[in-house]
Amino acid sequence: METRLGCPCGETIVGEDSDDLVRRALDHLGQQHPGRSYDHEEILLMAKWQRENADYL
Repeated sequence: METRLGCPCGETIVGEDSDDLVRRALDHLGQQHPGRSYDHEEILLMAKWQRENADYL
């Protein structure tokens, strides 16, 4: 379950569960990055990639 996502702007988005993470990420996008949009699966894939590649980041 993905609960954390780092945005390239420096903001770290944390949710209580995957659905909450997606809701918070979409809120962040709407407020800070108008015009950018990702769907539920894309957000979770980005969060998963970041978790699995934490040493790379």
